[in-house]
Amino acid sequence: MNTFVATIELKLADKLRTDLVEQGFELSHPPYTLFSALKKGVSCTLYTSGKLTVQGKDKDDFIAYYLEPEILKTVAYTYPEVGIDMTARIGVDEAGKGDYFGPLCISGVFADEAGIHQLLKLGVRDSKRMSDKTVLDMAKKIKTHAPHAIVRLPPKKYNELYTSFHNLNHLLAWGHATAISELIEKTACKTVLIDQFASESLVENALKKKNITAQLTQRPRAEEDPVVAAASILARAAFLEGLERLSEQFGIPLPKGANHQITETGKKFIAQHGRDALSEVAKLHFKTTQEILS
Repeated sequence: MNTFVATIELKLADKLRTDLVEQGFELSHPPYTLFSALKKGVSCTLYTSGKLTVQGKDKDDFIAYYLEPEILKTVAYTYPEVGIDMTARIGVDEAGKGDYFGPLCISGVFADEAGIHQLLKLGVRDSKRMSDKTVLDMAKKIKTHAPHAIVRLPPKKYNELYTSFHNLNHLLAWGHATAISELIEKTACKTVLIDQFASESLVENALKKKNITAQLTQRPRAEEDPVVAAASILARAAFLEGLERLSEQFGIPLPKGANHQITETGKKFIAQHGRDALSEVAKLHFKTTQEILS
């Protein structure tokens, strides 16, 4: 479609206007509109009737990453239900594996046809497309509506397990198998979809070690599936909550990611709490550890 059209409540106009300005849109006020916003690749117009139109070559990303999760609270455009598999299934995803500070969290969600409709109604999508606040709010709703399992590995436990596995993908496979096992026990569903992160045999072997039989599908970008997307939201929320708890416990804000800011924070952390305490907040096998200790 060349033009996306939706109707929104006018009480959202102020939020929409403020957000668009923060995103670099320039505003104008043509007749019969509350405003029209324009930046390279996207134009967005809100009429006095509440009708909202979006045009431009970048409109799909704008709708998926901002408009649906923040304003429309639906994924009808990004996830048209006609093309969605309604088979009952378990979806699994993880968060925190690329973050130096904070836990590794793996989450599974079960949904049958009615549950998938509910997830779509809630507006689930890949958590990377959402703000942290939206992820935390959405996670509470998903927990209310869907059977789920969350495997939380705080840094101390993560480091202990990594020493045993000697490989992040093997550790991830164990975590996925653990979440899948818990949900199979809860729901008796053995149809499972996960985001492929390594050789397919890794998770299959981890399930065999737990004597779990499942119809396992692994594919890249599985977060495009609404059930896996719901799992990604729960995993991300668990990571954010865990990172916040550690920040409060040690009295120092622990940032996300693994960049220069992380190194500086690590050095400040050691200055306050000593080297031994680093294992309480960080994944020690990251190269960042050597940069901090050097």
